[in-house]
Amino acid sequence: MKTIGRAAMVLKVLSEADSDGMRLSDVAVAIGLGKSTASRLLRALIDVGYVETDALGKYYRLGYCLFNLGRAARRFHIIELARPALARLADRTDDTIFLSLRDGDQAHCVDRQTGAYPIRTLTLSVGDSRPLGVGAGALALLAFEPEAEIKRIVASTREARRPFAAFGDEALCEMVLRARARGFAVNDGLIVSAMNAVGVPVIDGNGRVVAALSVAAIRERVAPPRLEELAALLKAEAADMGPMIDRHRAHEARTLEVNDED
Repeated sequence: MKTIGRAAMVLKVLSEADSDGMRLSDVAVAIGLGKSTASRLLRALIDVGYVETDALGKYYRLGYCLFNLGRAARRFHIIELARPALARLADRTDDTIFLSLRDGDQAHCVDRQTGAYPIRTLTLSVGDSRPLGVGAGALALLAFEPEAEIKRIVASTREARRPFAAFGDEALCEMVLRARARGFAVNDGLIVSAMNAVGVPVIDGNGRVVAALSVAAIRERVAPPRLEELAALLKAEAADMGPMIDRHRAHEARTLEVNDED
């Protein structure tokens, strides 16, 4: 337990350092231990990816694996916050509802709720990933990013989109323009011909896309005027989710401040 406590002290100290990191001697002073003990702790944390060094091995900073843990924790909170919305949407539409989050240049399906309609659309499972733009939820995640980021993503996902013939660069850019104009994304049978879907972004108080909600069903159930009705239902839930995520983040920040004071 003592070692775990000391390792936690090291991580806390590094989390408060600037982007260049800290020297071994500075870490040792900050945690009140000798350089040899601090060095052993740092090496152990490097071994598990929680700490990394610069090219010369002189400066220590938090490692990528630790950021992945933080990202996973944030994802879990979004999933939990969104779950009631997915249930309401599935109940009101009787169709399949998806929650997607961005993971690099991929859209990751993190939750799914099926409705009561007997023909279910289960073309996307929890845990599945697709390139941003491929599918209604993935397109909602892409289309409402800044234009420079959209251009970068379209270029970077070109190879990953090759298996999806309908999602070439030109076609995808047209889909983005239509989604931005309408305020929602549509997949008109481009992945599975008999299945259509609608997706909307969840946007936080800073204007950033943090998630996407989408509904999928057989083609006849995602045709006008029901198409617009589905989009309106998704938008209403997304509009509530954005502030809810902001409030949760603010609560987490206040909790961290209190813990730091203690």
